[in-house]
Amino acid sequence: MVLKGDQPQTPVLRENYQAPAWLIDSIDMTIVLDAEQTRVVAILDARRNPQAEPAETEGALVLHGVGLETVRVEVNEQRLDEQHYRLQGETLAIADVPDRARIVTEVIIHPAENTALEGLYVSGSSLLTQCEAEGFRKITWFPDRPDVMSRYRVRLEADRARYPVLLGNGNCVDAGALDGNRHFAVWDDPFPKPSYLFAIVAGDLGLLEDSFNTVSGRQVALKIYSEHQNLGQLDHAMTSLKNAMAWDEQRYGLEYDLDVYHIVATHDFNMGAMENKSLNIFNARYVLADPATATDFDYAGIEGVIAHEYFHNWTGNRVTCRDWFQLTLKEGLTVFRDQEFSADMQSAAVTRIQNIDRLMNHQFPEDAGPMAHPIRPQRYVEINNFYTATVYEKGAEIIRMYQTLLGRDGFRRGMDLYFERHDGQAVTCDDFLAAMADANATDLQQFSRWYNQVGTPKLKVTADWIEADGALELVFEQSLIDHPDNADLGPLLIPVRMGFIDTDGQPVSARRDADTQARDEHLIQLNESRQTMRFSGFDSRPVISLLRDYSAPVALEFDGSDRELALLLAHDADPVARWLAGKRLAAGVLDRAIGQYQKGETIRPPEPLIQAWKVVLQHAATEPALAAELLQLPSESELALRNQPIDVNAIHHARQAIVRHLVEALSAELNDCYRQFSTGGNWHFNAEQVGHRRLANTCLDWLVAGNSAEADQQAVAQDQSADNLTDRFAALSALVRADSEHAEAQLAAFAEHYQDNPLVMDKWFALQAMRPVERSVEHVTELMRHPAFALKNPNKVRALIGSFGMHNPIAFHRPDGAGYALMVDVLKELDALNPQVAARLVAVFNRWSDFAEPQKGLMADALKQVLAQPGLSNDVTEIAGAALARTG
Repeated sequence: MVLKGDQPQTPVLRENYQAPAWLIDSIDMTIVLDAEQTRVVAILDARRNPQAEPAETEGALVLHGVGLETVRVEVNEQRLDEQHYRLQGETLAIADVPDRARIVTEVIIHPAENTALEGLYVSGSSLLTQCEAEGFRKITWFPDRPDVMSRYRVRLEADRARYPVLLGNGNCVDAGALDGNRHFAVWDDPFPKPSYLFAIVAGDLGLLEDSFNTVSGRQVALKIYSEHQNLGQLDHAMTSLKNAMAWDEQRYGLEYDLDVYHIVATHDFNMGAMENKSLNIFNARYVLADPATATDFDYAGIEGVIAHEYFHNWTGNRVTCRDWFQLTLKEGLTVFRDQEFSADMQSAAVTRIQNIDRLMNHQFPEDAGPMAHPIRPQRYVEINNFYTATVYEKGAEIIRMYQTLLGRDGFRRGMDLYFERHDGQAVTCDDFLAAMADANATDLQQFSRWYNQVGTPKLKVTADWIEADGALELVFEQSLIDHPDNADLGPLLIPVRMGFIDTDGQPVSARRDADTQARDEHLIQLNESRQTMRFSGFDSRPVISLLRDYSAPVALEFDGSDRELALLLAHDADPVARWLAGKRLAAGVLDRAIGQYQKGETIRPPEPLIQAWKVVLQHAATEPALAAELLQLPSESELALRNQPIDVNAIHHARQAIVRHLVEALSAELNDCYRQFSTGGNWHFNAEQVGHRRLANTCLDWLVAGNSAEADQQAVAQDQSADNLTDRFAALSALVRADSEHAEAQLAAFAEHYQDNPLVMDKWFALQAMRPVERSVEHVTELMRHPAFALKNPNKVRALIGSFGMHNPIAFHRPDGAGYALMVDVLKELDALNPQVAARLVAVFNRWSDFAEPQKGLMADALKQVLAQPGLSNDVTEIAGAALARTG
């Protein structure tokens, strides 16, 4: 059997970048819209690029296109016959083009057949586009690369009754009626942009309008569109948008630059949202919200994603990427910006902890898998596969380190210089680093290695207490994983924020090396593979608090005792350090429990963890949201990173045993906390209420997990009486995760109530897919036949199939291989419909070689079945092939 993964695939290499041979100064498009057949006429004002290599500019003008029915090609008003241009694969090559020329192409496309949701496609009764990364070539012939920036003028024509709303980038400069009950609108974008930021929307949509006055006095019309029945769910999105606009002015001095800003919500979207210039297109889950249909988590997610796409107007649109290897230039930077915004809107400590938790749960496994790559990749086969947690989440951490090293004022100086130098340009990560360095007169050359390193760096710290001198000597050793890209890299520049506390939990000041001044906190910069630092001025041996605020995205190795970690969890001044200490303490407890389970020994109560959690519960009123974050255990997936070969059964049952011990020991405190912080009625989305609900529901979840009949009844009562989805869904989730006897009845009642709301039904699907019991395989198979599920809808696939494969280890990795067989069947069908979504799903097999048997062999067989599928997409082939190539 020949597998597609065995066939050679030619990667695109960063080192091979060449400037475009041709530039397109402007493009004038006429798009006659129809779901079955859309006609696109594009007029390109092209010229040879004086900055390109001479050998490149001497050749034909080459345009990109996919699935286009080409009707005509003209050069300077001369229609060409097929002998004067060449169609080959995804390119149109036109020879003998003058140095400046007007190129006209006319094509026909078929949106209704476009299930991949790239280019122009149908969503419900609307037509809309998604062009990042390479979707514009599915609309018309064009040099579809981010360093070709053009002025766009677009005329849309459509049936007025079917598509009364016609939207495009920029400002609407003309509109009117046409014969046959048709109409048109002309949109002009004055800012040059790459083709990936092109967007149009046509449909029958409801509208929420507002306005925003910029700091310089410009009045901006704000318009959010969705289906008419959703108009009552748009207020939070509008508030979030206005808050983001004001925040960007205050924090970075950045104003919006057009007369109108549009957001359009759709239920059919491969991503979370897209920052198209002035016309953001959103997955509906990041727009629609009211207390009855969205949780606190949803509200926060909407606030963050609305801000993220708005912030892209400068970090991504006004200054964009030269090539797709620089993707983190816009995404890592903009994720950092939206994280900082969310921290200012909500609890800064909790927001930071949740961001780190996301990094550890999603990006760290990526670093440990076959597709591990730097935040600026060196190579790719399919660019869609590199919209990853590494590029986004780790990329944001690298941006955060700039701010840690330079300070907030220094970072702002760097941002100001970046925009001053590069507004209106397509640039690189090196350009950003240069602006930061030059604005602060500092050398960041060593820091640049973060853009090229692969994997999660390890930072090992050892301590030697010198009692006679009242001093601690700390040895810091950094290392990288064994990977070709790391071979000649050298040590990284790693900022480490740290401090000390005494045995009573009080901060202790210390002097570092030859410093004359003692400090409560130190920021040290590691720049060698091994460094020794001495801290003095202690009366007794202190407890060391490392990586405060998680100052660098590294895996810390430090042999702190359970007593020391419990002390940090209970008392450290830095909330992130408390959380990190709690995770390390819990992980150590769980590691020992896994070993005890494997040896057939009794799993003992985790006394240090019990006592630390008791302190957290007793002082929860100080900041309830933070207390909720501290009362968490590492997930089974996190534990799998620490315990290899991965024994799924041992991890699951050991963790369950520790949960039971914790709940049994802390039931009184958990019950008291639940009663104290349950908010009851009068729901509001504010930091105080969100914190109270988060803590009360965390306590309820633990109580139900302890198999208490009384807790089950509390959860049922909360589910039935809650006036908001946060409390209702939290109670339902607790029952389902504990596999309570009440779960089925509550699930049925929930589905009956929300059957007409697709976003809430996605939660219902996901919750059942994650029920940690082996029979979930059959239940997921049954749910795929539910009327509310559709394989063509990415949200449904992610909710049901993605949640099952990524967040239900005990079921997905069932020893008989039934979970794998289900996933393979889905992948075979899904790849033909939507390769992007299929590629994300196939990643569940990435770490097959880290598992124990029988899972290891069964997962390898599953990958072989996927790769043997005829006509398999490059998206899935790249990931599945890389996974199978791992040695066992």
